[in-house]
Amino acid sequence: MSQSRLAGLAGVSSGTVSLVERGHCESLSLRVVRRIAAAAEVRLELSARWRGGELDRLLSRRHSTLGESFAEFLLSQPGWVMAPEASFSIYGERGIVDQLVWHEETAHLLVVELKTEFGDINEMLGTLDRKRRLARTIAADRGWKPKLVSVWLIVEDMHTNRRHATEHRRLLRAALPLDGRQLRSFLARPSAAACGMAFWPSTNPRSGGPGSLRHQGHGRAPQRPARIQPSVEPAMGVLGAPRFSVRSGLQTSRTRSELPGRHPDL
Repeated sequence: MSQSRLAGLAGVSSGTVSLVERGHCESLSLRVVRRIAAAAEVRLELSARWRGGELDRLLSRRHSTLGESFAEFLLSQPGWVMAPEASFSIYGERGIVDQLVWHEETAHLLVVELKTEFGDINEMLGTLDRKRRLARTIAADRGWKPKLVSVWLIVEDMHTNRRHATEHRRLLRAALPLDGRQLRSFLARPSAAACGMAFWPSTNPRSGGPGSLRHQGHGRAPQRPARIQPSVEPAMGVLGAPRFSVRSGLQTSRTRSELPGRHPDL
């Protein structure tokens, strides 16, 4: 394709196309470069890098930290054992279950999906449903024969994630009706299959690090006192439904909507 032809399709001058062809794009806007690439049927991808390496490595570290934090809590509950990063390939369907968790006494299988940030909500829910559907077959390879299968989505507790969850609350509530208030109760008495979503700090929930206490609508924990020892305790919610609140050494007047680990607007 000639430069003039490509310029006509992209709506730019031939000189601009010539600059791109010779690699001199510094003076051009990203929008112009994308238009030229689209006219040439070329997909333009940008890779963000920083001094510590590629961004995906940073996201992987966040994912691992979130998984470690939740695993420590989960394995502190009696009767549960875990298979992290459980890969599967079943009739052409492939993937990895972040945490495949088994409760021998009740023959209950729990599929845990970890998210440091929301992407495509519909795709995420479809992936969750696929893993739930294949969970019995995945568990059979480990000698587990589940009678019940549950799914929990664990999301890093960040202001942006809470905002996105609020924007898609109807979809999330329909697929994952339970929230963090019911999580400990479910793990203590896994007598029925359940699907839920809980926000979770990426740090150790028993530590005083950032994220151990987050106020809804804010992306940071209180700075003082430096050492905070929150504990999750049962309480009674609307219509007698169990819920969980966070108690710490701070004297605060937090409302129910500010409690960590709960669905927004639920």
